[in-house]
Amino acid sequence: MFAGCALLCAATLLPGQSPPQAAITGSIQPPPSGFQFPNNTTYVYEVEWRLWNAGTATIKMENLAGEQHVHVEADSAGFVSLLYKVHDRFDSYFDPRTFCSSRILKHTEEGLRKRDTAIRFNAARGKAELAETNLRSNERKQAEHDIPACVTDVISALLYAGSLPLADGATYVFPLADGSDTVDVKLHVQGREQVKTQAGTFRAVKTEPEANKGVLKERGRVWVWFTDDAQRIPVQMRARLFWGTLTFKLLRVEK
Repeated sequence: MFAGCALLCAATLLPGQSPPQAAITGSIQPPPSGFQFPNNTTYVYEVEWRLWNAGTATIKMENLAGEQHVHVEADSAGFVSLLYKVHDRFDSYFDPRTFCSSRILKHTEEGLRKRDTAIRFNAARGKAELAETNLRSNERKQAEHDIPACVTDVISALLYAGSLPLADGATYVFPLADGSDTVDVKLHVQGREQVKTQAGTFRAVKTEPEANKGVLKERGRVWVWFTDDAQRIPVQMRARLFWGTLTFKLLRVEK
């Protein structure tokens, strides 16, 4: 009942959709002075759906030969897994100096859908190069789409959002690409509030990403709460979709 990128994957297009590419007005800003990536740290989340334990998700970051690597895992559990089994793995790579994504690898098993997807963001060519294999039918797909010089992907966008100033009432706009048309994500800052999880009680900044097309516009809403401090840990994430609400709550931090 959930995917590892539920929080920001919602900005991507539904299969088969290909509306005209809109002009991209957002841009990616480099990390602010003094910003530190949470390398060698793993955030572990419990996932709830309609008061049931829907599974677990983890986010881990490390620096590999000067490139930032974010590894995300998501697995359904219990009753929810009987209804809709999920076993997803995502690996995102980006430049820590610029926040520009270089590639993302996905292994997704969601119900009967099983795919391996690789997307390379070729800034020199201005293209997102997609290669995908359907693991059930062995059908292969390749595609290219135009991208700006610098984009985020559905995983690195979460870290990028946390690096922004997040002033009350502010809106930040940045381009996100996922192998199809690039979309402008508008991140709205909705204020400060306390969030209680198994990992503790946190003063947090509530944000809501919005896109001009795709699942986020057509079928649901997403909110992310970051700690209101220099770490900007995503302590809670919520996706309200047409079939129900998923809530990711920080369970613990592993170092």
